[in-house]
Amino acid sequence: METKLTQLLNIKYPIIQAPMFLVSNVAMVTEGMKAGVAGCIPALNYRTLEELKAAIKQLKANKVEGGSFGFNLIVNKSNIKYKDQLRVLCEEGCDFIITSLGSPEETINQAHKAGIKVFCDVTDLRFAKKVEQLGADAAIAVNNQAGGHRGNISPQELTSQLSKALSIPVISAGGVGCKADIDTMLSYGAEGVSVGSPFIASVEAGVTDEYKQACVDYGAEDIIMTERISGTPCTVINTPYVQKIGTKQTWLERVLNKNKKLKKWVKMIRFSIGMKATEKAAKKATYKTVWVAGPSIEHTKEILPIKDIVSNLTK
Repeated sequence: METKLTQLLNIKYPIIQAPMFLVSNVAMVTEGMKAGVAGCIPALNYRTLEELKAAIKQLKANKVEGGSFGFNLIVNKSNIKYKDQLRVLCEEGCDFIITSLGSPEETINQAHKAGIKVFCDVTDLRFAKKVEQLGADAAIAVNNQAGGHRGNISPQELTSQLSKALSIPVISAGGVGCKADIDTMLSYGAEGVSVGSPFIASVEAGVTDEYKQACVDYGAEDIIMTERISGTPCTVINTPYVQKIGTKQTWLERVLNKNKKLKKWVKMIRFSIGMKATEKAAKKATYKTVWVAGPSIEHTKEILPIKDIVSNLTK
């Protein structure tokens, strides 16, 4: 399965283990590297810079031939830790950085000086062309089948459009839960795929067994959009608790969001509240279950080790 992505990262299979807030960890990425794929962890999964440094050192020690590791950076103003996180990544070193939710210009400039490749999340052709002009090494086409914060365009339309218009590789993100899905994305012109939700129900994932089992028990038809986590529409499993609290912003948030000066602060507060609720659901059993996932959990039939999940995706 050699593609431009496997060549870029020196990996066996054109798969990136997508960065998932609270879910991705060193154990998952280590096993992913052993299985021949690239693994990525959100820098925000680490509360302190020292914890981030420790994770990088551990992954560098665990790296094997045919595997690769990187970190995801939220590059907009809502992430007040961004600049320090970028500095640590460049000082300590990793194979690649994935940028999300903002301009990647500073990250591209600093990372390239440190010999780190930068892949940028995009949801349309306009932004994809912009990150290509800024020097991105690849564009991650986040389609309308992705988990978490997803795009609005179908995998076929977005991937085909970007692969024809860009000179840099396109990585399709969303809608991949089995080998046939990967083959389909590659047929659209993708050079690889970013896969998240199927890895939640892994032995190595650092979340509750209830969260993992939910990805087994629920399917694609149980995934809905909510504004109650970050203020930006996000996909979650439609549990009884989600049904109870609803999926729209509160009336107060809607009013305050109409004020240009207050909008940024409202979004930051909602993001903070939503992340804390998500963390509680991910880390301990609770009736307040807000579990982020995408429709590709349709193919998740049991909780498995990472190596077996990769095997199912590649054979």
